[in-house]
Amino acid sequence: MIGVVTYRMHSIEKTGRPERNMNTIINKISVYLRMIKFPHSVFALPFAFTSAVIAASGIPDLMQIVWIAIAMVGARSGAMGLNRIIDRQIDSANPRTSGREIPRCAISVFAAVLLVIVSFIFLALAAYMLNPLCLKLSPVAIAVLIIYSYTKRFTWMSHFVLGLAISAAPLGAWMAVKGSFDIEIIPLGAAVIFWLAGFDVLYALQDIDFDRKYGLYSIPKRFGVRKSIYFSKIFHITSFLLLVASGVIFKLGGLYWTGMFLTAGLFLYEHSLIKVDDLSRLNIAFFNMNGYISMTVFIFTMMDYMV
Repeated sequence: MIGVVTYRMHSIEKTGRPERNMNTIINKISVYLRMIKFPHSVFALPFAFTSAVIAASGIPDLMQIVWIAIAMVGARSGAMGLNRIIDRQIDSANPRTSGREIPRCAISVFAAVLLVIVSFIFLALAAYMLNPLCLKLSPVAIAVLIIYSYTKRFTWMSHFVLGLAISAAPLGAWMAVKGSFDIEIIPLGAAVIFWLAGFDVLYALQDIDFDRKYGLYSIPKRFGVRKSIYFSKIFHITSFLLLVASGVIFKLGGLYWTGMFLTAGLFLYEHSLIKVDDLSRLNIAFFNMNGYISMTVFIFTMMDYMV
């Protein structure tokens, strides 16, 4: 018996099977994370924590923070997975997206469906653990996420539907802490809608030719590059003014206004990167600047309450 065990141990060491299995698992997880663009969670999660800090007038309860984070990750992972499933034929036809995980068969549709189901289960569980109001409204949040994936097929207002879905971050976090929906949080939710719509319009500039060919709807397709950049600026000015209004409503202090000064600078810098005749720095504007904006709002809001 000892000899058999020794032989098998030697065989495992020789073949490196456990290492290969572990690498396979890690690689599979990486594929799933790439499909849902997990690092992009930094876009909306800070706004959820900003709202939670304001609702608690400081640092929320630890378990509230944990369940808010789980709800956010569950909602976003489910939404991204659902979008990849619904848009798989469009992604296959678009040269920019044909290398995504489902079109190149790195993930099967069945596996993606399982990911969506598990993600939404975690969202519902987190809502249940937070309070009854969050649980009651969780189906509404899921419905908006489902509807968004179809809107580009019939309306150029799809950017605002996505913004509405992402606004669930601050609105849901407020309800998670307060246990109620209150009118004073609406400007912050609206700020997120216009913030998201503004940079989603810029992102859609990449696909303007494909959208025209395939019959999809977007602001760039409807109005062209120049007007789309102009609209994006208007949306971001509106978002900034709504953030200012939130600071006034909640009587925030000097550190918050310092954060607003930096946020204004980030918005200006983001739009300085995009030119009508030069979209080469579009990804920098989309990925970097918008993560910095949401993080800046959160950090300076939290510092304002702590100090």
